[in-house]
Amino acid sequence: MTGDIPNLSSVAAAKVLLRAGVPPGEVLKLMEPREGLLNSGQVANAEVVSLKQLGQDFQLLLKLTMDNGRQTTLPVSSSLPLTPGTTVNVAQDTAETLTISVQDLHKAIANSLTTVDTRQLPAGTLLQGKVLTTQVAAQNVAQLAGQTANGAAQPSNYRSIVLLLNTALAGSSMTIDSPQPLRVGSLLSAQVQNSQALNFVAMPDRLDELALAQQLSTQQSRQGSLQSLLTALQNLPPPSSDSADNLPPSLRASIDQLFADLPDLQQMTTAKGVAQALNASGLFMESRLLAGQNPTLVPDMKANLLRVIAQLLPGLPDNVSYNAAAAANTLARAMPSVIRNALGTLGLVAAPSVPINFPLPSRTLGNPESPDDLETLLKLAAGAIARLQSHQLGGLEQTRTNSDGTQVTTWQLEIPMRNAHDVVPLQLKLQREDAPEREDNPDTAAQEIREKERLWRVELAFDLEPLGPLQVQAQLIAGSLSSQMWAQREGAAELICAELDNLRARLVACGLNVKELACNRGIPAQGSRTVLEQRWIDENA
Repeated sequence: MTGDIPNLSSVAAAKVLLRAGVPPGEVLKLMEPREGLLNSGQVANAEVVSLKQLGQDFQLLLKLTMDNGRQTTLPVSSSLPLTPGTTVNVAQDTAETLTISVQDLHKAIANSLTTVDTRQLPAGTLLQGKVLTTQVAAQNVAQLAGQTANGAAQPSNYRSIVLLLNTALAGSSMTIDSPQPLRVGSLLSAQVQNSQALNFVAMPDRLDELALAQQLSTQQSRQGSLQSLLTALQNLPPPSSDSADNLPPSLRASIDQLFADLPDLQQMTTAKGVAQALNASGLFMESRLLAGQNPTLVPDMKANLLRVIAQLLPGLPDNVSYNAAAAANTLARAMPSVIRNALGTLGLVAAPSVPINFPLPSRTLGNPESPDDLETLLKLAAGAIARLQSHQLGGLEQTRTNSDGTQVTTWQLEIPMRNAHDVVPLQLKLQREDAPEREDNPDTAAQEIREKERLWRVELAFDLEPLGPLQVQAQLIAGSLSSQMWAQREGAAELICAELDNLRARLVACGLNVKELACNRGIPAQGSRTVLEQRWIDENA
């Protein structure tokens, strides 16, 4: 599919909109009336922060800067698709409207590119963008203005505004005509044909990856450490009949259930106990829902956290919902930069980067001075949910098919373990490499060989007293195990090295062929040449 860039001057485009019935003095309507926002005769500078299409109209988020330097943000509706980054001067006519001069209207329309400078973007240049708006574009100006004698003709194409995400024009917008409507919010790629034409490129796999990376970036910005929430819940005052600040019994019950379902260190020393902990980690809650199962019938940490959040919400003050909406608006304004970063990560703009999101770093949310405040507990619980989702998305991001056909499947999760009165979060990443199937050997014997050649990689990260922060990397293939460990605390690496012979003996007793066992001081190297990127033991050497 091809797209044309309409050759409209800013003045001509503004006249078209004015003829279509857009009054120059009332193009912006406040979503919520604001009496006295601007005094009579006062003019404020307004910058368009975000643009969202609502049917045939548009919702804008404006950042107003007054003469005294005071700033405020407010949503408005408009018949004009003013693109993010556009600045205009506005005045207030009534409590419900803001006015823009015709001169500023021309300038705003011109903010969207209507031609490609082929000296800057030669033919063949790949452009990526996000669709901001899509509207029916009539065949000519008279039809667009609704001034035909027999009514509007059938539309022949659609007009969209696209926010560019790469090249030197990243952050600019472009007006595009296409024979099919472009879905608002979708991501597209197109090659420059000439100054007035683009050729859309289908990239479904890459776009799926881009959406995944976008969600991962969002969740990582929201996530908070599980330990912060669990510590705050542990430190809640005990129930007391003479206390007015007692938590509701339903909330107490949900918190008790959350702690009761956490595994202890003794459970994690058996294969069955580890399997139960993995099953209850929250990693599989969505798959259970898709299968029509009730996740509350089995232990599930994510379901328990959601239950705690549901019990917290009724006791919150009314202004919390307002703060949540403000936070959502902030995320929406930051989304274009997130998308650009994701594009670079996926190799659409820059070289692909190796995922370095394991283990997730500690991150504290809320006010540590009031850990028993319901709003603080809600922030901590929401951050814990986002952390579990960050692990899930991180595993999906690292699931791929290599150039040689090898399928790499990754699972990433976090399990809080009870150690006496403490809770120790265990971060875990499992990775399986399956060799490509060979068409010339489809029999059962070949399948058994592939299963024996299957490579498993395991990474662990936890902080267990008295050893301190530890990271473990191991790989298993055809019954042969190799492992390296890293200890950050002084003396911990030496203590672990002294026990490696005992560890080797216990692994051999389990039927494993133990190759390399080592412990180092510090943390694993990050980047494209970490130890786990190659096999430590070459079975074919």
